[in-house]
Amino acid sequence: MDLEFVHPTDIYAIRPCRNPDAVDLIAIGGEHSVEVIQVSDTACRRIACFHVGSRITALAWSSKATSPSSTDKWLLELVAASSDFGLHLLTKSPTSSEYIFPFGGGLSGHHGRVNDMVFCGGWDEDSSRYVATVSAHHTDDKMLMVWDLHPVVDPRSSPSPSPILDIDMSPPMSARPQPTAYVIPFPHPLTTIRSHPTTSKEFVVADARGSVFLTDWRSDPNEEADEGALRHSSVIELVEPAALAASVMGTKTQWSASVDWRVDSMDVIGGVYGQKFAIWDITKLRGGLPHMTGTSFAEGGRTFRWCQTHPEYFAISSQSPTKGAVLHVHNYSYVHAPPTVFTLRPKPHFIHDFDFLAMGGIPRLVAAVGRTLAVFPIGEDT
Repeated sequence: MDLEFVHPTDIYAIRPCRNPDAVDLIAIGGEHSVEVIQVSDTACRRIACFHVGSRITALAWSSKATSPSSTDKWLLELVAASSDFGLHLLTKSPTSSEYIFPFGGGLSGHHGRVNDMVFCGGWDEDSSRYVATVSAHHTDDKMLMVWDLHPVVDPRSSPSPSPILDIDMSPPMSARPQPTAYVIPFPHPLTTIRSHPTTSKEFVVADARGSVFLTDWRSDPNEEADEGALRHSSVIELVEPAALAASVMGTKTQWSASVDWRVDSMDVIGGVYGQKFAIWDITKLRGGLPHMTGTSFAEGGRTFRWCQTHPEYFAISSQSPTKGAVLHVHNYSYVHAPPTVFTLRPKPHFIHDFDFLAMGGIPRLVAAVGRTLAVFPIGEDT
């Protein structure tokens, strides 16, 4: 463990930036604020603090974000979800202080916990215009919502490219139009949403029941479909058999679903459901079953992440504190070999959230344990 950063409160969500000009930035969500830190080989430096006022549940970086290490005209732009179901667009630049634009709260948005969020994929102008959120509520919030942060005047218009507003020239909060939302309902509570740098029209969405959907959110609603049908079609549905069976039989005791999209291939999706991890290869579909599976933590896995710079690696964190704050790092080429184990803290600590940094060199992980953010390599330089 080579670097540590202590947040004022417990850390509940982290999101490293994957933009090429901002790979040294990490967003940290705590009890009432979001901090942005810049990571070097020797230190973690705070460069922004946004006081949101309630616990942060999810974070996502805009493709417009750039780091002070890359340009003098750097820009921080990201979205945060809070425990009061609100959404917040956060911005800062060298010429402007921290600015928070709230949207989507109350009856107009989610009324269940926002579990995950991500900006639209691809690298065109839409990649910073649309942000998607997923929520989980047992009864009445099982929605994917795609928010247009820069809506056209007519809120009924369909998603289409439009000029991106320069954040330094954005109007005051009272004058800026509220983002509009495109709602896609699902039959079960949603836990994860991921986008991919090679497409701006598809998301990978996972539910708590054992299903993974490759969803084309830009597809037009089927006008001939029944009124109760899903508004947008899923291109492919994948399943994790053990989790699905446990859900159907009513033996599942808690949700533990997390998936990720491999950065170098749109065809490969990985995830952890309870005690098992699964890898799906869309080019080798077998009725939606995984291409390969393996055993994760006996107590259940919490989060699954692919490495951004060395895509053959993936990591899984434990959702139970009985073994402490533990991470397993696997190699896709030797998926059934024992993982490399990283124990960051003894029990009763556990990892709230983690991810790989997109910085070059030896792959580095960043993990949140209590109030501490730990940054460490998965190997040594030989």
